[in-house]
Amino acid sequence: MKKYIVLLRGINVSGKNKIPMADLRELLNDLDFQNVQTYIQSGNIILESDEGKSVICNKIKDGIQSKFGFDVPVIARTIPEWKKAIANYPFSTDNTKIVAFVFLNKKVYETKIEVKGINYDEYLIDKDMVFIYCPSGFAKTKLSNNLFERKLNVTATTRNYNTALKLLELATK
Repeated sequence: MKKYIVLLRGINVSGKNKIPMADLRELLNDLDFQNVQTYIQSGNIILESDEGKSVICNKIKDGIQSKFGFDVPVIARTIPEWKKAIANYPFSTDNTKIVAFVFLNKKVYETKIEVKGINYDEYLIDKDMVFIYCPSGFAKTKLSNNLFERKLNVTATTRNYNTALKLLELATK
């Protein structure tokens, strides 16, 4: 069995797409995933499965649609992929409040996109990841999931540095 970190996009945000974590864990267990854990309320899952990433994502997406009645994008990474993402972060991590990882549902070949008005914010596109560094703060940055989805024709979900490290810690216990 392989261990995966699975990310749901857009649940429990502003009262929309509400999924209690206990109900999500129950669903994932019913879908025959093993050693299911969730972390905070924003759709962070650690689980084990013999299936590949695309099968896992589709099963979870279909299960959420069936049980909760809404469509949620799902992105999965193996533990080695997660470790590589953290190791490859190209910007300073001195202030982790301005550091984030944007996980994409597929590889892209663009390395730059046109984004106006990002001031000192920076990004680096690396296949199925975008690394972002936002000294202006996440509330003010133009580097959002919606921007990357629109410009790269992907599904994207972002996790800050501390969440990314905590998920790796939980997954490797």
